[in-house]
Order: sequence, then C-alpha cells, then structure tokens
Amino acid sequence: MLYWFFVRGLGPIAKWRMHPKGVGVANIPKRGGAIIAANHLAVIDDALIPLTSPRMVHFMGKAEYFEGKGIKGRFIKWWFSSVGVFPVDRSGGSKSLGALAHAREIIEDGHLFGIHVEGTRSPDGRLYRGHTGVAKLALETGCDIIPTALIGSRQLQMPGQVIPSSGHTTVVYGKPIHVARVDPETITHDQLRGLTDRVTCEIAKLSGQEYVDEYAQKVKARLKAQASSTKQEAGTPAKA
Repeated sequence: MLYWFFVRGLGPIAKWRMHPKGVGVANIPKRGGAIIAANHLAVIDDALIPLTSPRMVHFMGKAEYFEGKGIKGRFIKWWFSSVGVFPVDRSGGSKSLGALAHAREIIEDGHLFGIHVEGTRSPDGRLYRGHTGVAKLALETGCDIIPTALIGSRQLQMPGQVIPSSGHTTVVYGKPIHVARVDPETITHDQLRGLTDRVTCEIAKLSGQEYVDEYAQKVKARLKAQASSTKQEAGTPAKA
C-alpha cells in the first residue's frame, strides 16, 4: 500500500521534475513473475522504473541503507522497506545468496523483480559488464527477462549530487527474453555468462551506451586508489 501511496501521491512531483517517459511498457507482462534488468546511471533510477511501470517492482538495496543508526537511519530503513526494497550484502559469495533467494521467492510468487545488471552505478556513463545474478534467477525460475534502458538520469543527477536537476528522462522496456527453467544443479558458468551477456547486449542497444567488458566495481576501486595516490603525492613536500 505504501508503495502505491508514494508512486501515486509523490509521483506527480517527481514526474514534474524528471519528466520520465516510458517506452515499450507493453513489453512488461500483465501478470506473473519477471525480471526487469536495467543499466544503472543514478540514484533516481529506482524511482524512474516504478514511475513508468504499471506493476509494482521489487528491488535490492545495499545493506548499508538498512544499517543506519538514530532517527535518520530508522527512517531510511523504513522508507526502503515500504517501497519494496530489501537488503543485499554486496561483498558477494554466500553473503549475497540470501538476497538472491528472496528475489527468487518474489518472482515465483508472481511479482516483478528489478535488478541493475552492473551491480552498481556506472562511474562514467558507459555500460559495464553484467553480473550473473540476473541469469541465475531467470534460469532457476524460468521467468522472462525484460532488458531495460534508463536514459538521461545521469545528466539530472551526477555522482555526488543529492537533489536531481530538472530535465527529461526515458525508460525503455525491451522485448522479453524468454528463458526456460533449468535444474539449479545443472546450470553451468557458461550458461550464466552467456545469458548475462545477451541481456547486457540488449540493454546497450536500447540505451546507446558504449560497452566496457569490465566490472564497474573494479573500475571504481581503481579510480579511488588513483585519486588517493594523487592526493598523497600532492600533500608530500618535494625533496631537495
């Protein structure tokens, strides 16, 4: 109920500021479980999809959003929980399996699950290598994947910008990729990687982004290390 309260109650304000246009909305199935697999350019992406989708979409959110202290921390946790977001530990491995299991339940219960295939926001607006979680969920449940492109959100909300600027955005829902259900015990890495790359390729076609065959997290870590090194060098007195 709170999800639709926020979408319908606060949605007009967001639409007035971000002017989201939904393209290919008919590609979203009217019923049954499916995955909305999208690129990720800005924090507001997770508002643009609900504003253009006729059905509720459940999302993962980084665990830090649910671990804050004090009034602010409790409010943020309540907010994300109210709009269908559940926590995921992004360190990977077994810590991320619980979130994937919950996502699988959402899909099998006939709901839409939204996921950003890159796992994090793009550091420079390009499209980065997708993680295989989307393929794993689709193969284990036999649900359709809807490749989705978010366009224009980075221009409205650059990295570090809290309040988005006014402008226009577009959410393009591509044709569903039909996936046959496979016994989880027989799924191979090649199947996961092949399906993930297919989804990412479709997103690139819809968004027009340049593709980079590298994980965005690694690029961000490298940029952070370079910035730290540059800062240290700038603060070190030159030797005589």
